[in-house]
Amino acid sequence: MVCSIVNPSILSADFADLACDCQRILDAGNGDVKWLHIDIMDGHFVPNISFGPPVLSCLTKKLADRKLFYDCHMMVSNPLQWVEPMAEAGGSQYTFHLEAAKDPQAVIDKVKQHGMKVGIAIKPGTPVEDVIPWANQADMILVMTVEPGFGGQKFMPDMMPKVRVLRQKYPELNLEVDGGLGEGNVDVAAEAGANVIVAGTSVFKSPDVATTVQVLKNSVEKHSAK
Repeated sequence: MVCSIVNPSILSADFADLACDCQRILDAGNGDVKWLHIDIMDGHFVPNISFGPPVLSCLTKKLADRKLFYDCHMMVSNPLQWVEPMAEAGGSQYTFHLEAAKDPQAVIDKVKQHGMKVGIAIKPGTPVEDVIPWANQADMILVMTVEPGFGGQKFMPDMMPKVRVLRQKYPELNLEVDGGLGEGNVDVAAEAGANVIVAGTSVFKSPDVATTVQVLKNSVEKHSAK
């Protein structure tokens, strides 16, 4: 059975005090938050710019005692270019967009060569069938439930058939959903088969982080036990 993973997106954190804000979430999560979702945007693949390897490098050093898993969501037009820098910065998983990869196999091979796990992301407009040829080589598939590039968008429930197809074909694969997820709709994603829940605004802006994290975690555990 796949594990329940709550994956807070630091895109919603306080950039002026990033490490401390992440510490706050980790402390409030009472050990249930072991991943951080790192959104890397290049202003080309998506029309926004976030941060890059230097910020991740600083963050991993500040949080070194936490032994966290850094899921790097690469919203970049040339995913091959950034594999080595992200590995050197402390990335644990390199999640590249299938739409940006001219040669997905080359990216997969390079990610593995640099000691990171392989994640493959697909945008809302990309058919699930496009990622199937690569799924056996991936550690995780990310189904975007919003258009990538900006935080705070509304969750698209019509992306859930993709998750169901992937869960049926790959019962042990980590399936991540990202975009507009929170306490009010996590059951929809968990019921479809998602076990990695990216939550930015709903966690970092929550008035009760501990409760929010527990609701997200419990939802996955409840549905995966069925």
